[in-house]
Amino acid sequence: MEKVTVLGAGLAGSECAWQLVTRGIPVRLVEMKPHKMTPAHTSAYFGELVCSNSLRSDELTNAVGLLKAEMRKMGSLIMQSADANRVAAGGALAVDRVGFARTITEKLRSHPLVEIIEAEAEEIPEGEVVVATGPLSSDAIAEAIARRCPESDLHFYDAVAPIVTLESVDMDSAFFASRYDKGTADYVNCPMDQEQYLAFVHELVNAKEAPVHGFDDAGVFEGCMPVEVMARRGVDTLRYGPLKPVGLRDPRTGKEAYAVVQLRRDNAEGTLYNLVGFQTHLTWAEQRRVFTMIPALKNADFIRFGVMHRNTYINSPQLLDRYYRLRSEPRISFAGQMTGVEGYVESAASGMLVGIETAARLLGLSPVNFPQETAIGALGLYISGGSVGDFQPMNINFGIISPLDHRVKGKRNKNAAISERSLAMIDEIMKGELFTNENHH
Repeated sequence: MEKVTVLGAGLAGSECAWQLVTRGIPVRLVEMKPHKMTPAHTSAYFGELVCSNSLRSDELTNAVGLLKAEMRKMGSLIMQSADANRVAAGGALAVDRVGFARTITEKLRSHPLVEIIEAEAEEIPEGEVVVATGPLSSDAIAEAIARRCPESDLHFYDAVAPIVTLESVDMDSAFFASRYDKGTADYVNCPMDQEQYLAFVHELVNAKEAPVHGFDDAGVFEGCMPVEVMARRGVDTLRYGPLKPVGLRDPRTGKEAYAVVQLRRDNAEGTLYNLVGFQTHLTWAEQRRVFTMIPALKNADFIRFGVMHRNTYINSPQLLDRYYRLRSEPRISFAGQMTGVEGYVESAASGMLVGIETAARLLGLSPVNFPQETAIGALGLYISGGSVGDFQPMNINFGIISPLDHRVKGKRNKNAAISERSLAMIDEIMKGELFTNENHH
């Protein structure tokens, strides 16, 4: 059986390797720690959590809770390790980070089909390869990846605007239009009068910024000015920049507002919208406090807050298929944050999907083709082409999962029904040979 090389033993690489070896496929796992560390890592263990120790909600009314439930059903190493090292955190799954990483490392090191190579991967080797080197990939491997990506398709700095659900926008305080009524009315426009605008700018200028970690680079600010930095340049700077009201007549007054925040559609279904020009370095709590001062966003449901950090990721919709394989060279797959999935659980889920689908191909079985009704499938489909406009990293959320074909009252009930449907589909998928085969432990 051909050996698969997995580059990187973070969450995605570790999960991918586990899905392969439990199906009888040998793996060469290449990890540069402890021989070379990044500024974010502190231990030699695989699957090290570099930020929070929380894997977020465990509830099935939350999309990441659904994703975890799917992964548990399918024998996820990351979920087994998390559950075994759980610490009290209310409805969230938080872990003892050392115990969690140690469990992952011991399971992989003791598996007879895993060969571990402690060295920095400087090239993408021949044969079947999964690149899971993470957002802090070393320069050498980042250059090797860049050689396979068209120039515009590799991003080293992330400047992400917040995203809200359309259903949480107060449409009594907003209207659909495009500037000067050009083309279709694609933007949600959130007007502000002078008093609202001045209060908003005052709070924005004085809001608390997130700390800059040692591995971040101030160079990020050159190409994409944070909204709070712009606001500090003068009280009217935003009104002549991203909040300019010109060409946007409010249908209720027939006039232009004093300032207008525009929301741009962020997914193909039109359930998610991002705040145009709102790249920001504010803490998440401050983003929620200040951005909900915009009248139409007073009850906004933030699917993702704005962030700015070093983050090597590829333009996946242009480059990858639904199996996270490079369309131009299908022997190479990508997994983890580098593909534009955001979050620990999402990174591990992408590794899981790559491991399962690579195993299917090497064993001569049909692909699983996880559907958009499942969280793991929706993530792969979003990454490989479900986003419109500029591709930005994304957490799993119900906005990218296929909606129900019937009405359910109440958001929690609706989300619970989506989760129930998904888990029934996963049960059906697990009757296939890839899951029932005797190699699979």
